[in-house]
Amino acid sequence: MAASSGPAGVGGAGPSGFAFDSGLEIKTRSVEQTLLPLVSQITTLINHKDNTKKSDKTLQAIQRVGQAVNLAVGRFVKVGEAIANENWDLKEEINVACIEAKQAGETIAALTDISSLNHTESDGQITIFTDKTGVIKAARLLLSSVTKVLLLADRVVIKQIITSRNKVLATMERLEKVNSFQEFVQIFSQFGNEMVEFAHLTGDRQNDLKDEKKKAKMAAARAVLEKCTMMLLTASKTCLRHPNCESAHKNKEGVFERMKVALDKVIEIVTDCKPSGETDISSVSIFTGIKELKMNIEALRENLYFQSKENLSATLEVILERTEDFTDSAYTSHEHRERILELSTQTRLELQQLISVWIQTLHSTATQLAADLLKYHADHVVLKALKLTGVEGNLEGLAEYACKLSEQKEQLVEICRLLRHISGTEPLEITCMHAEETFQVTGQQIISAAETLTLHPSSKIAKENLDVFCEAWESQIGDMSTLLREINDVFEGRRGEKYGYLSLPKPMKNNANLKSLKPDKLDSEEQAKIAKLGLKLGLLTSDANCEIKKWEDQENEIVRNGRNMSSMAYSLYLFTRGEGPLKTSQDLIHQLEVFAEEGLKLASSVQVFSKQLKDDDKLMLLLEINKLIPLCHQLQTITKTPLQNQVFLKIDKCIIKTRSMMAILVQLLSLCYKLLRKLQMENNRWVSVTNKDSVDGKS
Repeated sequence: MAASSGPAGVGGAGPSGFAFDSGLEIKTRSVEQTLLPLVSQITTLINHKDNTKKSDKTLQAIQRVGQAVNLAVGRFVKVGEAIANENWDLKEEINVACIEAKQAGETIAALTDISSLNHTESDGQITIFTDKTGVIKAARLLLSSVTKVLLLADRVVIKQIITSRNKVLATMERLEKVNSFQEFVQIFSQFGNEMVEFAHLTGDRQNDLKDEKKKAKMAAARAVLEKCTMMLLTASKTCLRHPNCESAHKNKEGVFERMKVALDKVIEIVTDCKPSGETDISSVSIFTGIKELKMNIEALRENLYFQSKENLSATLEVILERTEDFTDSAYTSHEHRERILELSTQTRLELQQLISVWIQTLHSTATQLAADLLKYHADHVVLKALKLTGVEGNLEGLAEYACKLSEQKEQLVEICRLLRHISGTEPLEITCMHAEETFQVTGQQIISAAETLTLHPSSKIAKENLDVFCEAWESQIGDMSTLLREINDVFEGRRGEKYGYLSLPKPMKNNANLKSLKPDKLDSEEQAKIAKLGLKLGLLTSDANCEIKKWEDQENEIVRNGRNMSSMAYSLYLFTRGEGPLKTSQDLIHQLEVFAEEGLKLASSVQVFSKQLKDDDKLMLLLEINKLIPLCHQLQTITKTPLQNQVFLKIDKCIIKTRSMMAILVQLLSLCYKLLRKLQMENNRWVSVTNKDSVDGKS
């Protein structure tokens, strides 16, 4: 259910009395992310050192920041009021918070206005902030009121997602009961639109989640819904064509059930609640147990009585009990089983060796088994055989290959279980659990789809249905290879940088029935106009690369962010020439979303660096950041705003914003490099003076 499934930024109204444009939340977040750094700058400046004398240059900069805060507050209040007008149950609360924010913004602007200051000190410097307490109080009030509005807006967004889920469920119930093909087409069309809306709402929510574990769960649930939408289409059509076929109905019911579970999972994540009686499976993995044991052992360095021997032994025994998943597995070789048992005995005597050696063995066992199994099943021989037996109507062949697929399914489920234990991070652990569930469910659905085709070998719909489920299986096998690489990266200390184009959606092969969800390509005339826009972008990427090469530390966060932005901008440039990895306008939009996120990361990295600088240098840098952040948010808003039949206009706006961001990137890279060199020289001079004083003292 990726965002590629429809026009970006689909909002839409809910039931009577509830309507909310998802763009309002985007605008609120955009203004808030522009506003908070500005407020932070003012509080930093007025609290810096005890000396309140500021140069004229500094005062002008402070005034510009104060004015920028007031303008940002004005935009924020407008968005807040728009949300309030469309949500009467929260209108009063939001309006009160907006009034407080507006008052705070005006106070800050007034207190930072140098035109109201007449008195000058004898040395030509102006003393500012006679009411320093007033500025701090206004800044705190502003932060408090902004937070209130955002929390209230968040409630609106959650309510919108729940409403969208309820609409999807209601339409699914109608689809389950449909009896005619004509009625099915009509209802499925409505269902498709509702799923696109739900996809965008949950996609925005997923991007906003800070908890990586929740983000991984949301991604898994949305992936299920995305794949099941196509499965639901073909499974339902097969049932309508063969209403008396038991296997066809079983196949369709499996899809409906899985989608309902995934929808419930999304609501659990959004509302942050868990069904009663549900336990957190991730807490019983070997990785989690070892992590806890390691923390306890490390704590003994500070305090030998932190943990008793009994507690450590009990923790270890729980971990060793989990190794039975490996030792009892029919697919673990005798050599690996003996090695695991040997190390289990050894860890009882040497707990410290558990951390360094035992994990290595478990990891190599699981990853080697996984690699061998994926390689063995890469040709999908069993799936091809099932398709062939189906079109031949060969029931004996079906029984034989269904048995083989069940065996393959059990092997893959077992591997997912083992990989979960050594995954290394909670998000990867969740991905392993998702893969395990996918193989478990999809394997059975392939068999029921193959049975339906075997009973009706001339049915084109039954054949198409089997193809869709087989594609889902093949796709999951491919995802397992990626998962295995990521687990190895974590184990070896490499977190694996993901470049922008890798985040593009992978469309399913059988999407002929979802024509409305396909991205549009530009015609030749539009492509020529876009090519002209891209020339400047290409030059700016070259300028950025030249600035990056100047830096000695190529692993510096600012350099890494700049390099990622430059790399993505170059892909955009290639797109304007009809080349590169971005093939369609929808590909471009997704790349731009990632580009905007990277721009915000760069702004954050530069802000961290600015804390090391003196007032004037810091202001010079922060003013450049304040040009970049709004552009990032504007680009995000454009990419998420639907422009029906105006693809060229949308791309035109996006590339212009991208060019502006790249121009600021070049300036930031150059400025940061100069300020870093200046800082290093000052530090070296200070060290030199200190050493000289030390030598003189000894003399």
